[in-house]
Amino acid sequence: MHTKGNSCCCSFEDYKLTTEWLLNQTSHRPKIAVICGSGLGLLADGATNKQTFRYQDIPNFPVSTGAWSGHEGCLVFGTIEDTSCVFMQGHFHLYEGYSLCQVTFPVRIFKLMGVESLLVTNASGGICPDFKVGDIMIIKDHINLPGFAGQHPLCGPNDERFGIRFPCMSDAYSKDLRRLALDVGSELGCSDFMREGVFCMVSGPNFETIAEARMLLILGCDSVGMSTVPEVTVAKHCGLRVLGLSLITNMVSLDYSREEKVNHEEVLQTSKMRAEVLQKLVTALICRYQQQSINTH
Repeated sequence: MHTKGNSCCCSFEDYKLTTEWLLNQTSHRPKIAVICGSGLGLLADGATNKQTFRYQDIPNFPVSTGAWSGHEGCLVFGTIEDTSCVFMQGHFHLYEGYSLCQVTFPVRIFKLMGVESLLVTNASGGICPDFKVGDIMIIKDHINLPGFAGQHPLCGPNDERFGIRFPCMSDAYSKDLRRLALDVGSELGCSDFMREGVFCMVSGPNFETIAEARMLLILGCDSVGMSTVPEVTVAKHCGLRVLGLSLITNMVSLDYSREEKVNHEEVLQTSKMRAEVLQKLVTALICRYQQQSINTH
C-alpha cells in the first residue's frame, strides 16, 4: 500500500489489520484525533505520555512524501489532561498521486480505534477581503471542487460498517464544537484574529489563478486549500464529530495589478508564526471538550 495509484485499494481487512496492529502497540485509546496541517506538526507538543510511530512502520499506512512541505510523517499518541489523543503529523494529498482511499485511510482507522471527534487543521489562502494573514478561520462549511468532478472519497461500493450510502453533509462541522472554539479563542485573547468561514478544496499543486480566485469569491468561498475535505467527508460518513481550523497563511490575489506572488515558503513562515497560538488553542479545546463530556455524562 506504499505505492500510489488512482483506484480504490483499501479493504475492510486492511483497516482492521492496521487498527489491531496499533492497538497492540500502544495502550492509548484515543477519543480525539488531530490532523496537523502544513507546518503545524507541533500541535502534538502539548501532549504528555507520548508514543510515536513513523508512517512507514505502520502496516498498510500511506507514507507522506511531503517532508519538504512541513509534513513530518508520524502518528503521535499522547494525553492532554485526562484525554487520550492521536495526532497525525503530516497528511496526504491528491497532488502527491495518492488515491482518495489512501488520503482518507487514517480516518477510518481512527473510527475503528474508538475516536469520537476529529479536529482538522490546515493552511489556506484567504479569499474573503476582510481576512488578514495570520487569521484563524473556524470552518463552518466547505465546497468540494474535486468532488464536483467525480474525485470523491465515497465513490465506489459503500461499506455499511462505516456509514450509510448517502450521508448528509449540511452539518459536517459540529455547531457545538465551533461554538466551543469561539469561546476558548475568546478566553485566550484570540478574538481579534478568529473568523468563521467557508473553505474550498482544490486539488493543487499549483496555487490559484486570479480568474479562479475571483470565481471562488463569487461562489462564497472565504479561503482555499488543497486538503481537509476528503478527511472531513469520511469522518462525517463514519459518524465522527468534526471541528476544522484553517490558518490563513497568505491572501489569494484577486487583482491583476498586484505584484506579489504567493509561494510555499510564505505559507510555512506564517504557520510557524501562529503555530504556538494554535497549539494553545487546540490544547485548551481538548481540555474543555473533556470537561463537557464529563458534565454531559
